[in-house]
Amino acid sequence: MRPRPSAFLLLALLAPAFALHAQRQGQDEESEQQTLEIASSDDPDAAESTISKVPLDEIRRYVAVYNAVKQAYVDPVDDQKLMHSAVRGLLSDLDPHSVYFDKDDAKEFDEATSGAYDGIGVELQQLPDRTYRVVSPIDETPAARAGLKSGDLIIAIDGKPIGDDADSTPLRGKPGTKVKLKIVRAGVAKPFDVTVTREKIRVASVRTRMLEPGYGYVRVSTFQADTASDFSKQVDKLKTSAGGKLSGLVLDLRSNPGGLLTAAVQIADDLLDSGKIVSTRGRIAVSDAEFSATPGDRLNGAPVVVLVDAGSASASEVLAGALRDNKRARVVGSRTFGKGSVQTVLPLDNGDSVKLTTARYYTPSGKSIQGVGIAPEVVLHPEKKPGAKDDGLDGLDPYTEANLPGHLRGDEEGQEGYAAGEVLDGDAPITAALAELKKPVAAGAAPTSSGSKN
Repeated sequence: MRPRPSAFLLLALLAPAFALHAQRQGQDEESEQQTLEIASSDDPDAAESTISKVPLDEIRRYVAVYNAVKQAYVDPVDDQKLMHSAVRGLLSDLDPHSVYFDKDDAKEFDEATSGAYDGIGVELQQLPDRTYRVVSPIDETPAARAGLKSGDLIIAIDGKPIGDDADSTPLRGKPGTKVKLKIVRAGVAKPFDVTVTREKIRVASVRTRMLEPGYGYVRVSTFQADTASDFSKQVDKLKTSAGGKLSGLVLDLRSNPGGLLTAAVQIADDLLDSGKIVSTRGRIAVSDAEFSATPGDRLNGAPVVVLVDAGSASASEVLAGALRDNKRARVVGSRTFGKGSVQTVLPLDNGDSVKLTTARYYTPSGKSIQGVGIAPEVVLHPEKKPGAKDDGLDGLDPYTEANLPGHLRGDEEGQEGYAAGEVLDGDAPITAALAELKKPVAAGAAPTSSGSKN
């Protein structure tokens, strides 16, 4: 059996909260029940140990402000809207990934996990000024075909600047309809418009091909419910194409924003014969867990190179860190995003949900990725286009977790020599990764395999 994280630890994602789907599917019913017992236990002792006493003075303060707004604000304010704003405000200063979701949001996250929804195919992070940062355009979707890139800022939609009433899912819509986005991009002097046509998004999270005889390529664009099983099937097909055994594999995780932690753990298990994969630590016992590989390596010890960039976040960092620390793969590319926190989706009685940061995760060597990411062993840089101006970031902050306002402080954040990563597009990084794959592996750098996972 592969290691199976509890429902409390399913989500390791930068933008969408995929854990709700996993909880509903009952991937670990015992752990899910434990989570809910902590949130709403009838045992007085348990409640006392997990829920603090209500601060009555602060409740009175809130009521006073609420009444002031209701009585004196220039326009009437709907009670429901005001209460929703208050609840969201309760979470807004915790960290960028802890948010409140209503029923419609929860439904859309559920759809994102299954990989089928109506939209343009892009992962977004809403910033404090309500604009949107592109975490990653999803492969072979309208967003990717329109040229959106990780790190782009969306400052207006259909000619309207994004304000305080911004929709949480602004780019969803009926297939065939168009949406015009105003984009700010690092290295581009002025904002520019991009028009994208919505369609039914059916995300194939795993794509493969042979780079040359004996050398396979696997692209994992996000971690969904079926990603791990698709990975296993596609690797087996590559092995068959190579006559039963691969000479090496390039695992491409560039601009992969994360997803289900379970999928990343299972893929690591497919490639590891033994060793730790990831551990998580939080304030309550159920947040503390450690996951290890089971015997058998699907590639039978064939060398692996993992390709990453600044858009590789969360679950993709878990996978890269597990393979690197176990000396199963070399990491090539640019420093990753640095999201080393675990989010849990907690369903509420009214059908809404709270996505709450509940733990930090640590690589097998015991290091936290939060705020620093994973530094590749071989650093690659984007290709400079002929005639392109070297005008830096044009005032934009580097695209990292450490630059998100209110982010959790990382254990090693601020270390000397830190440099933010870059987004690596195109096929040149794949060519460089293949060249690294062919280099002789130092003695003892990769473990031998005792068997094969089938």
